[in-house]
Amino acid sequence: MKVGAFLFDLDGTLIDSETLWARAIVDWIASRGGSAALDTVLPVVIGHSWLDIDRILHAKWPCLGETAPREDADALRGFYAALAGDPRELCIPESVAFFRKAAAVAPCAIVSGSPHDDIVLAAEACGIRDKLALVLGAGEYAAGKPSPSGYLKAAEILGAEPAACVVVEDSTAGVASGVAAGMKVVALDRGGTLPQDHAGATWRVKSLLDLDFEKEFARA
Repeated sequence: MKVGAFLFDLDGTLIDSETLWARAIVDWIASRGGSAALDTVLPVVIGHSWLDIDRILHAKWPCLGETAPREDADALRGFYAALAGDPRELCIPESVAFFRKAAAVAPCAIVSGSPHDDIVLAAEACGIRDKLALVLGAGEYAAGKPSPSGYLKAAEILGAEPAACVVVEDSTAGVASGVAAGMKVVALDRGGTLPQDHAGATWRVKSLLDLDFEKEFARA
């Protein structure tokens, strides 16, 4: 197909960060006098926007108080940084290599539920910041995944028809978002986290390099 734009998820797709964020949340809750198990927090993290995650966390753990999502994100980054070490080690090499191939063919965007600044920092760590045409993060589109609004907004900004866009995702909500937007979807299943439903995806792969890029994606 001739691709108008490639639209990437971030966490779990370009960087291996979801379990780390869940561990950081467990530590954050503990610091506020609460208690949470990793297997309880992980389903809250995977496939959800930060605004939705924050809302769910406050509902489940009142010990977090009544702080705003931006304040919570700032607090959580400290716990995440303590666990993460070198952010470059979180980048998924095969996914980064695929992104570089994609950027040579069509505009590339990251559409994520993470805060905008965190997306930019992750892109810099992976060495792809200069190849990004657009970043859309939490609060920058109408509704989080599985709503198609983020991907549709990205396509509109980039001047690409939805049917000519390729979404690259790993979660149930993310794949559903791309499908609902009327886009082709690459579903990445690297294993190691909670099983995800990739119904409706055009391609299902264990690694993005499993795709025959030159065969599947022609220059626009």
